[in-house]
Order: sequence, then structure tokens, then C-alpha cells
Amino acid sequence: MELKYRRILLKVSGESLMGEKGYGIDPEVLTKFANEVAAVHSLDVEIGIVIGGGNIYRGIAAAADGVDKVVGDQMGMLATVINALALQNVLEKKGIFTRLMSAISMEEMAEPYIRRRAIRHLEKGRVVIFGAGTGNPYFTTDTAAALRAVEIKADVIIKGTRVDGIYDSDPEKNPDAIKIPEISYLDVLKKDLKVMDLTAITLCRENKLPIVVFNMNVPGNLTRLVAGEPVGSTVLQS
Repeated sequence: MELKYRRILLKVSGESLMGEKGYGIDPEVLTKFANEVAAVHSLDVEIGIVIGGGNIYRGIAAAADGVDKVVGDQMGMLATVINALALQNVLEKKGIFTRLMSAISMEEMAEPYIRRRAIRHLEKGRVVIFGAGTGNPYFTTDTAAALRAVEIKADVIIKGTRVDGIYDSDPEKNPDAIKIPEISYLDVLKKDLKVMDLTAITLCRENKLPIVVFNMNVPGNLTRLVAGEPVGSTVLQS
């Protein structure tokens, strides 16, 4: 199979792991997600993954008003590691070699993030899961995904969502929302489209790193996307 992308950074929100649950991880959703990653991995695509933590942290936050912003962000970092461990476990049950690399020190569970080591793992065919965001408060996992993608020289950031691309308004709230197949970084910022946060978009723009937004819930979508089929929406240099 001819592939458009050889090294990808896949960004998935923590909320996407909830399925129909109000919080936590739905094992069925996690398995489907792992199946998609495994299918792409079988094509010898090098895969880095960043997962958010909103499925765990926000479940706590609902009953914990008044948490300090820095403390809340630290809780969120730990939540991403929980999700990363869950994904690592499912992937390894499928016979895929993985490495979990953390931006904060927790060597009993994860390797410390070292850029050169991460690239070497990718070259050896291991799926690398990046946990704990950037390791700093005030930065989202969107920014962590953009940063890691630039550092490992990924060909693209692929953002898995519940909708099939970028729209001019929220298609889950507005049935008349119009899909935008291709858009520039500047237009994303000008139109205030919620593709990724400002820091992440700026980092991608400065490094000419394309972003593809697609529906992760459609089986085979990730494989089609990597093969270059017109799946989702793309953010590019204009």
C-alpha cells in the first residue's frame, strides 16, 4: 500500500475514551481505538500518541470546585498517564511493542521523555505513548501533541474526534454547520475554530506541520487517512 504519512502523531481526547459513560474508560472504546492503531502499525507506520485526561480529571473536578489551577493541571497530567497505561496494556495484549514516556518523573511506570530515545523507539517499530502533557501547568495536551510532533519530526498531527472534520460551527449543535475540507492555520485563528488551542496551532504553523482532523469512531478511517484518502479536514500553510 502506498502511504502518504510514514511517521504520525495521533492526538486523542480523554473524553473520547468514555464512550457512553459519564467518566472513566470504556473498555470497548479502548479496544476499538487499539484495533485502529494496530491496523496502521501493521503497515510499518511509525506512531506516536498523545492522550488527554479529561475523562478522569473532569469527573473529579465536578465535585471539587475551587481547585487551584496549577494543582488542577497536575491532576490532569496524572490522568493522561492513567489513560496511557490503559492503552499501552491493550496494545501489548495485541502483540505490539510499546513505550510509555512521561514528561514528569515516574520511572517505575514510564520512561522519562528523552527526544532521541523516543525517535529511536519509533525507528524500531515501537508505538510511543507520550504521557503527562508537557510536564508543565498552563499547557494543554493539544500543545503537548504539537510539541512532541515537531520534536520527533512527525509528518502530520492526526486529531481523532467524534466528528468527520472541521466545521464552521459545532456540527453536534448546529445541523446546518458547513464542513471545511481544507483551511490555513491563519484562517483557523481568524475564525476562532476550535481545532486545537492557540499555542498548538502557532507551533504547527511555524514548523509547517499539517493537522488532520477526522472521526476516530469510524472503523478503518485511520488507515484510509494514512494512505492518503480524503478523510477528515486538513490544516495547511496557505
